[in-house]
This record gives sequence, structure tokens and C-alpha cells, in this order.
Amino acid sequence: MKVFLDTSVLVATFYGDHEHHAPSIDLFLRFGKKDACCAAHSLAEVYATLTGMPGRRRVGGDTALLFLSDVREHLTLVSLDECEYFQLVEEAASLNLASGAIYDALLGYCALKAQAKTLYTWNTKDFLRLPPAIAGRVRQPDQ
Repeated sequence: MKVFLDTSVLVATFYGDHEHHAPSIDLFLRFGKKDACCAAHSLAEVYATLTGMPGRRRVGGDTALLFLSDVREHLTLVSLDECEYFQLVEEAASLNLASGAIYDALLGYCALKAQAKTLYTWNTKDFLRLPPAIAGRVRQPDQ
């Protein structure tokens, strides 16, 4: 795998009026399934975000599923097995990561598992607190 797209990039891809839409959709469409991936966990995060947005930005479950089908068509989904998951939690504890940081770590470890050279996110600061093997791969889509 060459690139890993995190949830923030996928959400920006969905909304045409999102401030990060253009560079996000460019990444989403530029790479094929063999060269781009995301975490399987991101399916749930994207669904939760799209169906939980305030006001006119909120979409129904059926619309969210249509987009997630596009994600499955364009990207390889990466998940951790039981041992990898537990190792991730152990390492997160040793780094004193707390609360939602575990989800950033989950995505980072999925990127490592996929051997992605670059992890694209709009939340770079959240990933830079992770181990250097992950933090060193982090970029914004416009970089």
C-alpha cells in the first residue's frame, strides 16, 4: 500500500462544500484499491459522523451507506486481529494515551499493518503524538 486515508479525509471527500473537499477527493480518486487503504474501523467513524452532523449536513443511514460502498470499492480495508489489537492497547497505555487518542492509534497501527508509506489526515497533531513509526508517515492531503 502506498497511502492510508484517515476518517477526516473520508468525511471531507463526502461533502462537496467542505473546506478540505478538493484535496481529499483528489486523493480518494487518484489511487486504486491496491495502492490506497483505510481502517475498517473508519467505516463506523464515517457513518457516525455523517449521520450525526448538525442541521442540513446530517444524512440518513441509506445515504451514508452509499458513500461507504464507494469507500469499499476504492480502498482496501485494513483491520487488526485480536493479538494486534491487544498489542496496540498495551503500547497506547505505555505512551499514556487516553480517551479518544486510542482511535488515532488504531488507525495508525492499521496504516503500519498495511505498510502505507503515507498516512493522510487533516488532524496531523493527533497522530504526531503516536510512535515515530506512525508519526513519520503523517501528512495533510495538500502536502
